Amino acid sequence: MEITNVSEYEAIAKEKLPKMVYDYYASGAEDQWSLKENRNAFSRILFRPRILIDVTKIDMTTTVLGYKISMPIMVAPTAFQKMAHPDGEYATARAASAAGTIMTLSSWATSSVEEVASTGPGIRFFQLYVYKDRNVVEQLVRRAERAGFKAIALTVDTPRLGRREADIKNRFTLPPHLTLKNFDGLNLGKMDKSNDSGLASYVAGQIDRSLSWKDVKWLQTITTMPILVKGVMTAEDTRLAIQSGAAGIIVSNHGARQLDYVQATISCLEEVVKAAQGRVPVFLDGGVRRGTDVFKAMALGASGIFIGRPVVFSLAAEGELGVRKVLQMLREEFELTMALSGCRSLSEITRNHIVTENDGPRTVSRL
Repeated sequence: MEITNVSEYEAIAKEKLPKMVYDYYASGAEDQWSLKENRNAFSRILFRPRILIDVTKIDMTTTVLGYKISMPIMVAPTAFQKMAHPDGEYATARAASAAGTIMTLSSWATSSVEEVASTGPGIRFFQLYVYKDRNVVEQLVRRAERAGFKAIALTVDTPRLGRREADIKNRFTLPPHLTLKNFDGLNLGKMDKSNDSGLASYVAGQIDRSLSWKDVKWLQTITTMPILVKGVMTAEDTRLAIQSGAAGIIVSNHGARQLDYVQATISCLEEVVKAAQGRVPVFLDGGVRRGTDVFKAMALGASGIFIGRPVVFSLAAEGELGVRKVLQMLREEFELTMALSGCRSLSEITRNHIVTENDGPRTVSRL
């Protein structure tokens, strides 16, 4: 079957993967309202395309924290990629590098920072969970820096793990042949079976619930890597993140896996962008499945987007080739959206190219 869009990979992944694994990747928290809303909210933003503009040449390149990439579409951190495919994070790293874009490696990867670095050149960020044992955090951050990673994406929305009922029913745990590779040798790489979700028990035991803004400052004392704060959804926290020295913000609701009934990320993006006042770049993850979604995020002020589930589903379906195809499909759809909207570069994508539910009637400026 010819795969024509990113979403089609999910059905293939569902057929191929064990139920416990597919459910882990696919599910959201509790009623999964926010999971659906992350997608639905995009569908309520409509285009105001401009016409009769020469779109022979379209430039999608951009820079993120000073690094030039081919398009504003990057790879979000997703845990346990070897559950999807034996090549796991190696395949994702190679695919992102081939696409000329950034891969973010999860703290809970099934390949270590050193292993991912060994796949060859590429711009890579490291997603960090802060453990109760700060020595572990310090070691890990230093290893990532030594391995050539360029930034830290600090996940701040997980003092406890959200209630993911599929994982509880399945008694989710990491398959026995896999470990959290970044923690091998620290007695933190194993996840025990438990009566509910093995991951929830692991988080309760290891992750630091006392994490606060002072820790964002502390991180800056142990690394020269810029810090992106991942999990911001409000203007208030945007201002605090900037005050705490964040180099950028990722608007994220953790793929709707933490607190249910939060807004879709695309719905609170503009609030965060306005609060940031251009002082730091603002990125978005959650629900992006089309090039049109990328354009909508850019029109609302994002400097780029990250994709998570499309990566693990395409990885499960076709390994590295699948991830390459997903990045290529999104790239081509985004380029087409730009052309049909009359935008030749990212700087030409403006708020006037879209209309949202909150927009009042337009006053048309006279030329």
